[in-house]
Amino acid sequence: MTWNVGPLTSADSRSHRTGTKIDPLSLLAVPILLTGLLEQYYRSHRPALFTLVNAIELEATSADRSVLEAVEFLRELKGAKAVFVPERMTVERPGPDGDAAVVTLSIDVDAFASTLWRKILRDRNRPGMLVRRHLEVCVFSYLVAELRSGDIAVAGSDSYANLYDQLMSWEECRPLVAGFCAQAGIPAEASALAGHYRDKLAAVAAAVDAGYPGNTDLVLEGGRPVLKRRKGADRRPEALALEAAIHDRLPQRALLDILTRTAYLLGWHRHFGPASGSDPKIRNAMARYVLTAFAHGTLLGAAQVAAHMRGQVSVHELSLAGNKHATAAKIDKAAVDVINAFAVLDVAGVWGDGRTVAADGSQIDTWDNNLLAETSIRYGGYGGIAYRHISNTYIALFSRFIPCGVWEAVYIIEGLLRNASDIQPDTIHTDTQGQSLPVFGLSALLGFDLLPRIRNWHDLVFYRPSEAARYQHIDALFGPEALDWDLIETHWSDLLRTAISIRDNRLSSVTLLRRLGNHSRKNRLYRAFRELGRAVRTITLLRYLSEPQLREQITAVTNRNEAFHAFADWLMFGGKLIGHNDPDYQEKVVKFNELIANCVIYSTACDITDAANQLAAEGHPVDTDDLATISPYITHTVRRFGNWTLNLTPPDDTPATRLDLEPRVLFPAAPA
Repeated sequence: MTWNVGPLTSADSRSHRTGTKIDPLSLLAVPILLTGLLEQYYRSHRPALFTLVNAIELEATSADRSVLEAVEFLRELKGAKAVFVPERMTVERPGPDGDAAVVTLSIDVDAFASTLWRKILRDRNRPGMLVRRHLEVCVFSYLVAELRSGDIAVAGSDSYANLYDQLMSWEECRPLVAGFCAQAGIPAEASALAGHYRDKLAAVAAAVDAGYPGNTDLVLEGGRPVLKRRKGADRRPEALALEAAIHDRLPQRALLDILTRTAYLLGWHRHFGPASGSDPKIRNAMARYVLTAFAHGTLLGAAQVAAHMRGQVSVHELSLAGNKHATAAKIDKAAVDVINAFAVLDVAGVWGDGRTVAADGSQIDTWDNNLLAETSIRYGGYGGIAYRHISNTYIALFSRFIPCGVWEAVYIIEGLLRNASDIQPDTIHTDTQGQSLPVFGLSALLGFDLLPRIRNWHDLVFYRPSEAARYQHIDALFGPEALDWDLIETHWSDLLRTAISIRDNRLSSVTLLRRLGNHSRKNRLYRAFRELGRAVRTITLLRYLSEPQLREQITAVTNRNEAFHAFADWLMFGGKLIGHNDPDYQEKVVKFNELIANCVIYSTACDITDAANQLAAEGHPVDTDDLATISPYITHTVRRFGNWTLNLTPPDDTPATRLDLEPRVLFPAAPA
């Protein structure tokens, strides 16, 4: 039997490839499709669905067991073929002494099914009976929804385990609360936390209302807010002249030479090696690992690189280094070396302070028949998404390959927590796909300021700090709903348990946000994070409407993210498709691509520093504000093609890292 199922998670894909036990709940995407498929398809998959459900142990994570009892009821209907089934039935089951015992089972569809479902499940001419086929589809659909939201868990599972069992206990968290809250900048008591955000929302709303007469960008037309678009500031002629002068002084460098030079200077290649941790027993390890990064990061592959290196390296040698000596974690460590070296450059401080990051994805094509690939309506392609966190200093901090169908906000916190470099941002800019109410709430608890650019923001609800809150000018922005501060205060311990568990790596933020990304009427964590997220999002939207500098900053940093995508794509000149079905390999391609892009950015930044110092030494004025407008994503100085030769000679000179823009301070005056 061929199963046409949705994509699995990366972890599940790896277990499938290695032949170990696969997480069976990844296959439960099938029942969602049943309502729109042909009867023949449903009949062919019905036995497999029942086999799957009978093979797993389900448990409720709340007091509401209605769906779980409905699944138990369905298990007894496995062989049923009747059109109608009773709502109550008796079955025989083995008793504790081995004797058969009669058990009465019932199903209460009113407890979980919607009104529309109940209409098609019942026939008014047959009271007490339910339409069997419709009942099976209904229960399977609700089972999938509750598995996704965490209201039902699977014993022994990973992706669908009981979320509350994965959290640290309150006894473990209690001594950590004070330090955690101080680091995040939030009060350490329940009432104080709710009061903090209530007072902050009230203060921001009052300030925006008072400043509305002077806010020429915001207009309320019939109660609907309209934000006028501002024209971006043009670059000064001096900045354009400086950019042209610096570009003229930048040296031409081959991409392979850049990678070799940065490996000598920074030693990023030292993180690669056998899984045992011993020294690699290969000839000239640095050269091998530089070529491995080049082959994977450009998507040329081992065969193409070996063919063009004219016998300097074999396909087997490159494949061995890529498959056995390089992992995603090791590539991250190599990237950290480059990021930290870049962070100490003076020119990096001119470009930004490193406290702001933008997160966004770029679609990369893959083969059709693999476990991660999906069709992306947003990007218009088939494959996966390279999700990247780009600093306002232009350097990439973290990358990951994710499915197209996932909501990108699920991965936004993970990139910040797993960033091990010296650049530690506390402000996140993203687009509509990078935000949700639970993400707003979790970001605030972890000390991050989530400031996205939201499409159709005027259709969102602005929540009042209290039911009595009214405003002279901007009252039309707010809906009638006031925030439930008691809910936040009641679940204060649950919120902190979750945030501390994520910070201490006891629970993955991806796992949590994937579960909280689905609406649940029973999940208390979802309701608490949603309510906190409503408060934080309302504050963010009010700031977005009233602070033009914030809007300009969001646009500038997110544009740098888009520019990095284009730069990384330019370096991936070996093709636009990852020709491999292994999710580990796909992840390594994205991370190697980030690594070589960061190496080029570091090399270009050093060359820009040297060129700016030369101009200053010649007596030309170099304004740091003009220098800040020059992007290091420069392509005309990087040679991707031509004769590929690996020059292993150590660099003669140390690159310039300090800016000296006062004329002739570091450089002697030229003789008359």
